[in-house]
Amino acid sequence: MTVTEEKKFPEIITNLPEANIPIKGLRSHLFQGQNQQLVFMSFENDAEVPEHSHETQWGVVLDGQIELTIDGKEHTFTKGDTYFIPKDVRHSAKIKKGYKDLTLFNQKNRYDAK
Repeated sequence: MTVTEEKKFPEIITNLPEANIPIKGLRSHLFQGQNQQLVFMSFENDAEVPEHSHETQWGVVLDGQIELTIDGKEHTFTKGDTYFIPKDVRHSAKIKKGYKDLTLFNQKNRYDAK
């Protein structure tokens, strides 16, 4: 297996529908639950997500680094870290190329499938 293949998600994940998230260089795969969504994300470029809020969000960093500003406080998370964003709390992100995570949204319609 090459390094590039190791960095990709396995077929069991890539067979899931892609989530419609308009960020350049983002590959995302959506697992839809009855009341929640799981999104597997991988970034081929650096990316910035402007400040926003929504329902509760929990994530685990699988690879790389993300800088999250949550309710005005800056945090850096790397492989193995988890983060939690409470409902309606303003947050933004600076995401480094190579970042991968699994994010659970407590919202059944956060993203549509492509």
